[in-house]
Amino acid sequence: MESYPKFHNEVGVPIVRIGCREFKCIGDKPPQDHPHIYLKMGDASEIVCPYCSTLFRFDPSLGAHEADNQRQAPSSRRPGRFKMATNDPNSAG
Repeated sequence: MESYPKFHNEVGVPIVRIGCREFKCIGDKPPQDHPHIYLKMGDASEIVCPYCSTLFRFDPSLGAHEADNQRQAPSSRRPGRFKMATNDPNSAG
């Protein structure tokens, strides 16, 4: 069975750029996560999660397991970095 990247949106931004077209959205980090849903963009450049309404936009400049949000930080004016969701309890992501 193929393993797909998992992404969460714990900060609640409306748009998350990701480096893959097939992935799982888990919403927020557990225990506030929603059902882990498999999403596939196909040839489209974006897809909306039906549970959390996050818009995921494909960005080929990112690695398959990378994601960036689109909210601008007031001080730096640069997008924040997301990490792939993980089952490792010692992970910060």
